[in-house]
Amino acid sequence: MIPLLKKNSAVQKENIEDGFVVLINKEEDWTSFDVVKKIRSFLKIKKVGHAGTLDPFATGLMLVGVGKGTKEMTGLTGLSKHYRALIRLGAKTDSFDKTGKILKENDISHLELDGIKAAIKELTGGLMQTPPMFSAKKVNGIRLYKLARKGIEIERKAVEVSVYEADIISWNSPLLDMRLHVSKGVYIRSYADDLGGALGVGAYLEALERTAIGQYRVEDSFKINEFINYWSGLIE
Repeated sequence: MIPLLKKNSAVQKENIEDGFVVLINKEEDWTSFDVVKKIRSFLKIKKVGHAGTLDPFATGLMLVGVGKGTKEMTGLTGLSKHYRALIRLGAKTDSFDKTGKILKENDISHLELDGIKAAIKELTGGLMQTPPMFSAKKVNGIRLYKLARKGIEIERKAVEVSVYEADIISWNSPLLDMRLHVSKGVYIRSYADDLGGALGVGAYLEALERTAIGQYRVEDSFKINEFINYWSGLIE
């Protein structure tokens, strides 16, 4: 069995030298590749991978495999995911999040909580979702975000996904704070854009935290510096 490293794990380096999976809490402005690169550099090992990309502006849980732990990544990518999402209603951006260019703004003074709840209900369960252009998904071997940065948009096939739970934490216009439990393949940015479309006012993702992947929780994860300090303190 591949060892799992998380906060308060009691292990010795000799027991994990062949590989392990570690829970990492990605910080804002880091790319998922930055996390892999940092761990690869610190541990001086080339074989490092992760089980699911997070956008640079997003924070939260990543599962990172090291050495033989990379073999676990394929299975872990299929686990469902939990998110805390802050959605801004009344505007649409080209990237579906706060980093993009605002394309249109709309008045939302007419919106009421019951109407928002009804739209969310329609976007719960099995859905067909089109991947956003600003994403790491590959089409014909090219990552979509590379085309999007050049102003190129291509046709994307909608994919069947599931939103298991979608709960409102708070609604303080124009910000909608939500908790989401979704299947593999769901883009929360696309969910925000779809919700804005359903309400007829536009919406984009203001903030995002991945709080869980399957049974793994962000509360048990290391920030990068915490992992480095933890590793340095392990007994040989």
